[in-house]
Amino acid sequence: MKQESIRHRHNMIILVATLAWLLLNSNIVLCSAHANGFGEQPLSKIAIHKTIVSLHSNASLTATPSILGVKGEDTQWMTVHIDFPDPSVDDWVGVFSPANFNSSSCPPVNDPKEQIPFICSAPIKYKFSNYSNSRYTKTGKASLRFQLINQRADFSFALFSGGTSNPKLVAVSNFISFANPKAPLYPRLAQGKSWDEMTVTWTSGYDIKEATPFVEWGPQGKTPVQSPAGTLTFGRNSMCGSPARTVGWRDPGFIHTSFLKNLWPNLVYAYRLGHLLPDGSYIWSKKYSFKSSPYPGQDSLQRVVIFGDMGKAERDGSNEYSNYQPGSLNTTDRLIEDLKNIDVVFHIGDITYANGYISQWDQFTAQVEPIASTVPYMIASGNHERDWPNSGSFYDVTDSGGECGVLAETMFYVPAENRAKFWYATDYGMFRFCIADTEHDWREGSEQYKFIEHCLATVDRQKQPWLIFAAHRVLGYSSDFWYGMEGSFAEPMGRESLQRLWQKYKVDIAFYGHVHNYERTCPVYQNQCVNKEKSHYSGIVNGTIHVVVGGAGSHLSNFSQVTPSWSLYRDYDFGFVKLTAFNHSSLLFEYKKSSDGNVYDSFTVSRDYKDVLACVHDSCEATTLAS
Repeated sequence: MKQESIRHRHNMIILVATLAWLLLNSNIVLCSAHANGFGEQPLSKIAIHKTIVSLHSNASLTATPSILGVKGEDTQWMTVHIDFPDPSVDDWVGVFSPANFNSSSCPPVNDPKEQIPFICSAPIKYKFSNYSNSRYTKTGKASLRFQLINQRADFSFALFSGGTSNPKLVAVSNFISFANPKAPLYPRLAQGKSWDEMTVTWTSGYDIKEATPFVEWGPQGKTPVQSPAGTLTFGRNSMCGSPARTVGWRDPGFIHTSFLKNLWPNLVYAYRLGHLLPDGSYIWSKKYSFKSSPYPGQDSLQRVVIFGDMGKAERDGSNEYSNYQPGSLNTTDRLIEDLKNIDVVFHIGDITYANGYISQWDQFTAQVEPIASTVPYMIASGNHERDWPNSGSFYDVTDSGGECGVLAETMFYVPAENRAKFWYATDYGMFRFCIADTEHDWREGSEQYKFIEHCLATVDRQKQPWLIFAAHRVLGYSSDFWYGMEGSFAEPMGRESLQRLWQKYKVDIAFYGHVHNYERTCPVYQNQCVNKEKSHYSGIVNGTIHVVVGGAGSHLSNFSQVTPSWSLYRDYDFGFVKLTAFNHSSLLFEYKKSSDGNVYDSFTVSRDYKDVLACVHDSCEATTLAS
C-alpha cells in the first residue's frame, strides 16, 4: 500500500508539473487554434447578412457552361470569369443556390424594428478572386474553377469586395443549372436491423406527390425486383437554432430509404434508384452494386474500416481555412483505392462539420458516394451532429450549429430502435459492434447503459468472437492535450460507468473519435496494463484495448506532454484503422496513414473460444461448490 501511495504521489507531481507547463503555454496554443479557425465552419466567417449592395456597372461575372450534367453527370467542373475594374486583395466569389439569393427568400421578420437583410443565406462555397491569379489585383481579371454537385436547384455566382466581414455585392453572374436538378443521387448503404437486410438511402428533388421512389435490385446477372422506399424531409422549424434556422438553412430535398430484405449471405447484388413519374415514365440513377453481409458467425474473410471526425473538403480548393484538406480527401481517396478489400465502414461521429450550414451535407454525401454506395457506411452521433442547449443532448453546448441531430438522423440510416437515440447493435459475420451515443447519457441506470449491457451480453462469442465497442467521445483512454489538462484522460464519468461492462463481457477493442489523432493503449483495466505484449496477443488477453482514431480529416489535436504507461502508440497525423478477421481465432489490426495508405502501427490477436470463456479479474461468473 505504501509503495502504491508513493507511486500515486509521484504520478500526481508529474501531472501537476505538466498541467502547469500546459497552462503557461496554453495562450500560444489557443491563439494558434483561433487563428487557423480550428473547429469553425468556414462559411461562418462570412457576415452575409451585413451585405451592402454596391453593383458596379463595369464589373462582370460569366459562368460557363450554363447547363451541367447533360450526359447524366452529378458532379461537374465549370469556370467563372471575373472582370472588375476596381480589384482588391480581399475580393471573393461565392456560389449561391438557389440562384436568386436576394431578400425574397428570407423568412418573415416578426419584429418591426428588425430589417430584412438583402441576403439572408450563406453561399455553398467561396473562393478569393486571386486564388489562381496573383495578378488579379493589378488586372482585375481572373478565372476561377469550381466543382459543382447536383443539389436540386440552380446556381449563380456573386462577386464581393470588402472581404468576408464587410461584404459589398459588386456583380452577379448568369444562372446555371443541372439538366435534371431533381435526379436521385448519392446512395448510402447501411446494415438493416437483421443481418440479411441492406438499406439504401438517397436524396432527390422529388416529393412523393411528384414521383414514386423505389430501388430496382437483384443478384448480379439475374432478373431484378423492385422495393418501395419511404420518404422523409424536414423544414426550417425543425432546426433548433442559428445558423441552421437562419443563414445556414437550405432546403434538404427529399431523403428516401428502401429496405432490401432476405438477402443471401456474401452475394453480389446490383441496384439502381428509381422514381416513377405520373405519366408512367421513369427517372433512373446510375447502376451500383454491393456484397451482402455474411451470416452471423460465418467463417470468412471480413474487413472493417473505422475512423471518426473526417468532415468534408472541396477538391476545387474552396472554403479551405480549417485544415480539412488534405486530410479529409486523402482519407476518402485511400478508402476508394482499397474498396475491393473493405466490407463495411464505421464513421464514428463528427460526420460533415456542417455546423448548421445545411448545404454541406449534400457536399459530404457526394464526397463519400463511391464508398457509401458500395459498402455499408455506418455512422455514430458526434457533438457536431447533435449538441444544442436545452435540446436533450448530454452536453449543453452549441457544436451542432442548430442541427440538433436532425440532419444525421435523416440523411443516414442506422438500425437503432429510435434514431433520435443514436445507439445500436449490428452484426457482421464474426463481429458484433455495439455503437454508443456519447451525446446522450450513458451512465449506469440510464436507458443507454441498459442497451450497452444488453448488446455486449447477448453475443455468442463462440460464433462471433470479435466484440467491438465504439463511441464518438473518448469514454476510455486518451492522452490528448485537453484531457490531460482536465486530469482525466477521458470524458468525465466515462470509464467509471462503463469499464465494468467492458471487462465483464471481455470487449476486445473500444474505438473513439472526437480527439483528432491516433492512439492505442495496451490491454488495460483500471488504468493498469494487464498484458505486457505490444504487437501480438494470444490466449487470455485480460483487458480491453482502447483506440482513438479521430484523425480522419479534421484539424489535428495535440497530445499531452505526459505519456501514460498505458499508451503504446501515438501519432499526430491523419489516418484510419482497418480490422481483418481471417477466422474465429485470428484478427489483424492496422493503423494506416491517409497520406499514403501504408501501415504504421499494427498488432495481431490469436486465441480460441476457451480463452474467451476464461475467468479474468472482475469478470468471473458466480460458482458454487455444491454437488
